[in-house]
Amino acid sequence: MKRTIILLITVLLVVSILAACGGSSSSGQGQEENNGGGEREVVTLKLATPDPDSSNVTLAAKEFANSVEERTDGLVKVEVHANGTLYGGDPSAGVKQLGAGSLDLLVLSTSLYANFQPEFSAISIPYLFDDREQFISFLNGELGEHLLMSVEDMGIKGLGYWTRDFRQITNSKRPITKPSDLEGIKLRVPNNPLWVEFFKGAGTVTTPMDFAEVYNALQLGTIDGQENPLGVIRSSNFQEVQQYLTISNHMADGWLVGVNQEKFEGLSEDHRQAIQEAVEEVQAWKSQQDQKGSEEIIEFLQSEGMEVNELSSEQQQQFVEVSQAAYPTFKELVANDEFFEEVLSFVGKSQ
Repeated sequence: MKRTIILLITVLLVVSILAACGGSSSSGQGQEENNGGGEREVVTLKLATPDPDSSNVTLAAKEFANSVEERTDGLVKVEVHANGTLYGGDPSAGVKQLGAGSLDLLVLSTSLYANFQPEFSAISIPYLFDDREQFISFLNGELGEHLLMSVEDMGIKGLGYWTRDFRQITNSKRPITKPSDLEGIKLRVPNNPLWVEFFKGAGTVTTPMDFAEVYNALQLGTIDGQENPLGVIRSSNFQEVQQYLTISNHMADGWLVGVNQEKFEGLSEDHRQAIQEAVEEVQAWKSQQDQKGSEEIIEFLQSEGMEVNELSSEQQQQFVEVSQAAYPTFKELVANDEFFEEVLSFVGKSQ
Protein backbone atom coordinates (compact mmCIF):
# COMPACT_ATOMS: atom_id res chain seq x y z
CA MET A 1 0.00 0.00 0.00
CA LYS A 2 2.79 2.41 0.95
CA ARG A 3 4.63 1.62 -2.29
CA THR A 4 1.44 2.37 -4.27
CA ILE A 5 1.03 5.77 -2.58
CA ILE A 6 4.69 6.67 -3.23
CA LEU A 7 4.33 5.64 -6.89
CA LEU A 8 1.15 7.71 -7.23
CA ILE A 9 2.83 10.79 -5.73
CA THR A 10 5.80 10.37 -8.10
CA VAL A 11 3.53 10.17 -11.14
CA LEU A 12 1.66 13.33 -10.05
CA LEU A 13 4.95 15.21 -9.62
CA VAL A 14 6.14 14.20 -13.09
CA VAL A 15 2.84 15.24 -14.65
CA SER A 16 3.01 18.62 -12.87
CA ILE A 17 6.54 19.27 -14.10
CA LEU A 18 5.64 18.38 -17.68
CA ALA A 19 2.57 20.60 -17.57
CA ALA A 20 4.63 23.51 -16.29
CA CYS A 21 7.18 23.06 -19.09
CA GLY A 22 4.52 22.80 -21.76
CA GLY A 23 2.70 25.89 -20.55
CA SER A 24 5.65 28.26 -20.81
CA SER A 25 6.82 29.80 -24.09
CA SER A 26 9.17 32.57 -25.04
CA SER A 27 7.11 35.00 -27.12
CA GLY A 28 8.65 37.16 -29.81
CA GLN A 29 7.88 40.85 -29.96
CA GLY A 30 4.43 41.98 -31.02
CA GLN A 31 2.14 39.37 -32.52
CA GLU A 32 4.82 36.83 -33.37
CA GLU A 33 4.77 33.97 -30.87
CA ASN A 34 6.33 30.54 -30.52
CA ASN A 35 4.08 27.53 -30.96
CA GLY A 36 4.00 24.58 -28.59
CA GLY A 37 6.84 22.87 -30.42
CA GLY A 38 9.22 25.73 -29.73
CA GLU A 39 9.33 26.86 -33.39
CA ARG A 40 8.51 30.42 -34.41
CA GLU A 41 5.15 30.95 -36.06
CA VAL A 42 5.25 31.80 -39.77
CA VAL A 43 3.79 35.21 -40.62
CA THR A 44 2.21 35.65 -44.06
CA LEU A 45 1.77 39.12 -45.51
CA LYS A 46 -0.17 39.95 -48.67
CA LEU A 47 1.36 42.52 -51.02
CA ALA A 48 -0.60 44.23 -53.79
CA THR A 49 0.79 45.76 -56.99
CA PRO A 50 -1.22 47.65 -59.63
CA ASP A 51 0.36 46.13 -62.76
CA PRO A 52 0.44 42.68 -64.42
CA ASP A 53 2.57 39.71 -63.35
CA SER A 54 5.12 40.44 -66.06
CA SER A 55 5.50 44.13 -65.15
CA ASN A 56 8.69 45.51 -63.63
CA VAL A 57 7.00 46.48 -60.39
CA THR A 58 5.46 43.04 -59.85
CA LEU A 59 8.77 41.35 -60.65
CA ALA A 60 10.39 43.67 -58.11
CA ALA A 61 7.73 42.72 -55.57
CA LYS A 62 8.52 39.04 -56.11
CA GLU A 63 12.22 39.76 -55.66
CA PHE A 64 11.31 41.54 -52.43
CA ALA A 65 9.26 38.53 -51.27
CA ASN A 66 12.22 36.22 -51.90
CA SER A 67 14.57 38.53 -50.02
CA VAL A 68 12.26 38.79 -47.01
CA GLU A 69 11.82 35.03 -46.80
CA GLU A 70 15.57 34.48 -47.05
CA ARG A 71 16.40 37.13 -44.46
CA THR A 72 13.87 35.73 -41.98
CA ASP A 73 14.70 32.04 -42.55
CA GLY A 74 11.22 31.51 -43.94
CA LEU A 75 9.41 32.95 -40.92
CA VAL A 76 7.95 35.88 -42.90
CA LYS A 77 6.37 35.05 -46.24
CA VAL A 78 5.09 37.66 -48.67
CA GLU A 79 2.34 36.72 -51.14
CA VAL A 80 2.37 38.98 -54.21
CA HIS A 81 -0.95 39.80 -55.89
CA ALA A 82 -0.73 41.70 -59.21
CA ASN A 83 -3.16 43.81 -61.25
CA GLY A 84 -4.73 45.54 -58.26
CA THR A 85 -6.86 42.48 -57.58
CA LEU A 86 -6.75 42.94 -53.81
CA TYR A 87 -8.27 46.42 -54.02
CA GLY A 88 -10.55 46.07 -57.03
CA GLY A 89 -8.28 48.03 -59.35
CA ASP A 90 -9.01 51.31 -57.57
CA PRO A 91 -5.66 52.69 -56.30
CA SER A 92 -7.24 55.28 -54.02
CA ALA A 93 -9.25 52.50 -52.40
CA GLY A 94 -6.00 50.55 -52.09
CA VAL A 95 -4.36 53.34 -50.08
CA LYS A 96 -7.36 53.53 -47.77
CA GLN A 97 -7.42 49.76 -47.30
CA LEU A 98 -3.72 49.76 -46.50
CA GLY A 99 -4.24 52.36 -43.78
CA ALA A 100 -7.25 50.50 -42.41
CA GLY A 101 -5.38 47.18 -42.28
CA SER A 102 -7.32 45.17 -44.86
CA LEU A 103 -4.14 45.26 -46.97
CA ASP A 104 -0.76 44.35 -45.48
CA LEU A 105 1.63 45.76 -48.08
CA LEU A 106 1.04 47.95 -51.12
CA VAL A 107 3.40 49.16 -53.85
CA LEU A 108 1.83 52.15 -55.54
CA SER A 109 2.93 55.15 -57.56
CA THR A 110 4.01 58.25 -55.64
CA SER A 111 1.84 60.32 -57.99
CA LEU A 112 -1.28 58.57 -56.66
CA TYR A 113 -0.33 59.42 -53.10
CA ALA A 114 -0.53 63.06 -54.16
CA ASN A 115 -4.32 62.67 -53.99
CA PHE A 116 -3.90 62.27 -50.23
CA GLN A 117 -0.73 64.28 -49.59
CA PRO A 118 -0.24 67.08 -52.17
CA GLU A 119 3.50 67.39 -51.49
CA PHE A 120 4.03 64.14 -53.43
CA SER A 121 3.20 66.13 -56.57
CA ALA A 122 6.67 67.66 -56.36
CA ILE A 123 8.26 64.37 -57.46
CA SER A 124 6.49 64.49 -60.80
CA ILE A 125 7.06 68.12 -61.77
CA PRO A 126 7.83 67.73 -65.49
CA TYR A 127 11.53 67.78 -66.36
CA LEU A 128 12.48 68.34 -62.72
CA PHE A 129 15.27 65.73 -62.55
CA ASP A 130 18.26 65.70 -64.87
CA ASP A 131 18.86 61.96 -64.66
CA ARG A 132 18.18 58.76 -62.73
CA GLU A 133 21.03 59.32 -60.26
CA GLN A 134 19.70 62.71 -59.20
CA PHE A 135 16.22 61.23 -58.83
CA ILE A 136 17.42 58.38 -56.60
CA SER A 137 19.42 60.83 -54.51
CA PHE A 138 16.26 62.85 -53.95
CA LEU A 139 14.18 59.82 -52.95
CA ASN A 140 16.79 58.60 -50.46
CA GLY A 141 17.51 62.03 -49.02
CA GLU A 142 15.81 64.24 -46.44
CA LEU A 143 13.09 65.46 -48.80
CA GLY A 144 12.14 61.91 -49.78
CA GLU A 145 12.13 60.90 -46.10
CA HIS A 146 9.85 63.83 -45.32
CA LEU A 147 7.33 62.49 -47.82
CA LEU A 148 7.56 58.97 -46.39
CA MET A 149 6.84 60.29 -42.91
CA SER A 150 3.79 62.18 -44.18
CA VAL A 151 1.77 58.99 -44.81
CA GLU A 152 1.94 57.91 -41.16
CA ASP A 153 -1.16 60.01 -40.44
CA MET A 154 -3.05 57.55 -42.67
CA GLY A 155 -1.90 54.51 -40.69
CA ILE A 156 0.78 53.67 -43.25
CA LYS A 157 4.46 53.08 -42.67
CA GLY A 158 6.48 54.19 -45.68
CA LEU A 159 9.30 51.65 -46.02
CA GLY A 160 11.03 53.32 -48.95
CA TYR A 161 10.91 53.81 -52.68
CA TRP A 162 11.57 51.81 -55.81
CA THR A 163 12.43 53.69 -58.97
CA ARG A 164 10.55 53.81 -62.22
CA ASP A 165 11.77 54.73 -65.67
CA PHE A 166 10.88 58.24 -66.76
CA ARG A 167 7.54 58.42 -68.52
CA GLN A 168 7.02 58.31 -72.31
CA ILE A 169 4.10 59.15 -74.59
CA THR A 170 2.21 56.79 -76.92
CA ASN A 171 -0.66 57.66 -79.24
CA SER A 172 -2.50 56.49 -82.34
CA LYS A 173 -2.48 59.77 -84.27
CA ARG A 174 1.04 61.03 -85.07
CA PRO A 175 4.65 61.32 -83.88
CA ILE A 176 5.15 63.87 -81.12
CA THR A 177 8.16 66.11 -81.75
CA LYS A 178 6.96 69.42 -80.29
CA PRO A 179 4.23 70.56 -77.88
CA SER A 180 1.89 71.61 -80.71
CA ASP A 181 1.81 67.99 -81.91
CA LEU A 182 -0.20 67.20 -78.79
CA GLU A 183 -2.97 69.66 -79.64
CA GLY A 184 -6.33 67.93 -79.80
CA ILE A 185 -5.02 64.49 -78.80
CA LYS A 186 -7.18 62.81 -76.17
CA LEU A 187 -4.57 61.62 -73.70
CA ARG A 188 -5.18 59.48 -70.65
CA VAL A 189 -3.39 60.79 -67.57
CA PRO A 190 -3.46 59.64 -63.92
CA ASN A 191 -6.06 61.25 -61.71
CA ASN A 192 -3.60 63.93 -60.63
CA PRO A 193 -3.96 67.66 -61.38
CA LEU A 194 -0.23 68.05 -62.06
CA TRP A 195 -0.50 65.79 -65.12
CA VAL A 196 -3.62 67.60 -66.24
CA GLU A 197 -1.99 71.02 -65.92
CA PHE A 198 1.19 70.12 -67.81
CA PHE A 199 -0.47 68.43 -70.77
CA LYS A 200 -3.24 70.99 -70.92
CA GLY A 201 -0.51 73.60 -71.37
CA ALA A 202 0.50 71.76 -74.55
CA GLY A 203 -3.08 71.74 -75.86
CA THR A 204 -3.85 68.12 -75.04
CA VAL A 205 -7.38 66.97 -74.20
CA THR A 206 -6.54 65.31 -70.88
CA THR A 207 -8.66 62.41 -69.68
CA PRO A 208 -8.04 61.18 -66.11
CA MET A 209 -8.83 57.47 -65.96
CA ASP A 210 -8.08 54.46 -63.78
CA PHE A 211 -5.25 52.45 -65.29
CA ALA A 212 -7.34 49.26 -65.48
CA GLU A 213 -9.58 50.93 -68.06
CA VAL A 214 -6.84 52.27 -70.35
CA TYR A 215 -6.33 49.35 -72.77
CA ASN A 216 -10.02 49.05 -73.62
CA ALA A 217 -10.35 52.82 -74.00
CA LEU A 218 -7.41 52.87 -76.44
CA GLN A 219 -8.83 49.89 -78.33
CA LEU A 220 -12.25 51.51 -78.66
CA GLY A 221 -10.81 54.91 -79.60
CA THR A 222 -12.33 56.61 -76.57
CA ILE A 223 -8.85 58.06 -76.02
CA ASP A 224 -5.98 58.51 -78.47
CA GLY A 225 -2.99 57.95 -76.23
CA GLN A 226 -1.47 57.58 -72.80
CA GLU A 227 1.88 58.09 -71.05
CA ASN A 228 3.79 55.66 -68.86
CA PRO A 229 7.24 54.17 -68.34
CA LEU A 230 8.43 51.75 -71.03
CA GLY A 231 7.98 48.71 -68.78
CA VAL A 232 4.28 49.47 -68.34
CA ILE A 233 3.81 50.08 -72.06
CA ARG A 234 5.22 46.64 -72.83
CA SER A 235 3.62 44.66 -70.02
CA SER A 236 0.21 46.17 -70.85
CA ASN A 237 0.57 45.33 -74.57
CA PHE A 238 -0.15 48.90 -75.62
CA GLN A 239 1.72 48.23 -78.87
CA GLU A 240 -1.43 46.36 -79.93
CA VAL A 241 -3.53 49.54 -79.78
CA GLN A 242 -0.95 52.33 -80.27
CA GLN A 243 1.07 53.30 -83.32
CA TYR A 244 3.54 55.93 -82.06
CA LEU A 245 5.97 56.03 -79.14
CA THR A 246 7.78 59.23 -78.20
CA ILE A 247 10.79 58.98 -75.89
CA SER A 248 10.06 62.23 -74.07
CA ASN A 249 11.35 61.45 -70.55
CA HIS A 250 8.89 64.09 -69.40
CA MET A 251 8.21 63.03 -65.81
CA ALA A 252 9.66 61.06 -62.95
CA ASP A 253 7.51 58.85 -60.79
CA GLY A 254 8.47 56.46 -58.04
CA TRP A 255 6.96 53.45 -56.32
CA LEU A 256 6.19 53.94 -52.65
CA VAL A 257 6.46 50.68 -50.70
CA GLY A 258 3.98 50.96 -47.86
CA VAL A 259 2.94 48.63 -45.05
CA ASN A 260 0.07 48.87 -42.60
CA GLN A 261 1.66 50.57 -39.63
CA GLU A 262 -0.07 48.53 -36.92
CA LYS A 263 0.77 45.25 -38.62
CA PHE A 264 4.39 46.30 -39.08
CA GLU A 265 4.76 47.30 -35.43
CA GLY A 266 3.36 43.91 -34.45
CA LEU A 267 6.33 42.14 -36.01
CA SER A 268 9.52 41.40 -34.14
CA GLU A 269 12.33 43.93 -34.36
CA ASP A 270 14.44 41.47 -36.37
CA HIS A 271 11.67 40.93 -38.87
CA ARG A 272 10.97 44.64 -39.23
CA GLN A 273 14.64 45.18 -39.95
CA ALA A 274 14.68 42.35 -42.48
CA ILE A 275 11.73 43.85 -44.36
CA GLN A 276 13.32 47.29 -44.35
CA GLU A 277 16.62 45.94 -45.67
CA ALA A 278 14.81 43.98 -48.38
CA VAL A 279 13.11 47.16 -49.61
CA GLU A 280 16.48 48.90 -49.89
CA GLU A 281 18.06 45.90 -51.62
CA VAL A 282 15.32 45.77 -54.24
CA GLN A 283 15.62 49.50 -54.94
CA ALA A 284 19.14 48.90 -56.28
CA TRP A 285 18.06 45.70 -58.05
CA LYS A 286 15.15 47.38 -59.81
CA SER A 287 17.17 50.40 -60.90
CA GLN A 288 19.67 48.08 -62.60
CA GLN A 289 16.87 46.07 -64.22
CA ASP A 290 15.23 49.22 -65.56
CA GLN A 291 18.46 50.46 -67.10
CA LYS A 292 19.18 47.13 -68.79
CA GLY A 293 15.63 46.67 -70.02
CA SER A 294 14.91 50.00 -71.75
CA GLU A 295 16.73 49.31 -75.03
CA GLU A 296 15.31 45.80 -75.19
CA ILE A 297 11.77 47.11 -74.74
CA ILE A 298 12.19 49.74 -77.46
CA GLU A 299 13.49 47.08 -79.87
CA PHE A 300 10.56 44.82 -79.02
CA LEU A 301 7.98 47.59 -79.53
CA GLN A 302 9.54 48.47 -82.88
CA SER A 303 9.44 44.83 -83.94
CA GLU A 304 5.73 44.86 -83.13
CA GLY A 305 5.18 47.76 -85.52
CA MET A 306 5.41 50.84 -83.31
CA GLU A 307 7.09 53.93 -84.75
CA VAL A 308 9.56 55.32 -82.19
CA ASN A 309 11.04 58.80 -82.06
CA GLU A 310 13.27 60.29 -79.36
CA LEU A 311 13.17 63.99 -78.59
CA SER A 312 16.42 65.80 -79.24
CA SER A 313 17.69 68.19 -76.59
CA GLU A 314 16.37 71.12 -78.65
CA GLN A 315 12.95 69.51 -79.02
CA GLN A 316 12.86 68.60 -75.35
CA GLN A 317 13.60 72.20 -74.39
CA GLN A 318 10.27 73.26 -75.89
CA PHE A 319 8.50 70.93 -73.46
CA VAL A 320 10.69 72.18 -70.60
CA GLU A 321 9.41 75.68 -71.31
CA VAL A 322 5.82 74.43 -71.11
CA SER A 323 6.62 72.98 -67.69
CA GLN A 324 8.37 76.08 -66.38
CA ALA A 325 5.46 78.26 -67.45
CA ALA A 326 3.28 76.19 -65.14
CA TYR A 327 5.56 76.45 -62.05
CA PRO A 328 3.20 78.89 -60.26
CA THR A 329 0.39 76.36 -60.65
CA PHE A 330 2.63 73.45 -59.63
CA LYS A 331 3.55 75.39 -56.50
CA GLU A 332 -0.13 75.64 -55.60
CA LEU A 333 -0.62 71.93 -56.23
CA VAL A 334 2.26 71.02 -53.92
CA ALA A 335 0.46 73.16 -51.29
CA ASN A 336 3.64 73.88 -49.34
CA ASP A 337 5.64 76.85 -50.64
CA GLU A 338 8.69 76.10 -48.50
CA PHE A 339 8.84 72.46 -49.57
CA PHE A 340 8.41 73.44 -53.22
CA GLU A 341 11.34 75.84 -52.99
CA GLU A 342 13.47 73.20 -51.24
CA VAL A 343 12.78 70.74 -54.05
CA LEU A 344 13.77 73.26 -56.74
CA SER A 345 16.89 74.14 -54.76
CA PHE A 346 17.85 70.45 -54.48
CA VAL A 347 17.79 69.98 -58.27
CA GLY A 348 19.42 73.35 -58.97
CA LYS A 349 16.40 74.94 -60.63
CA SER A 350 14.43 78.06 -59.81
CA GLN A 351 11.14 79.65 -60.79
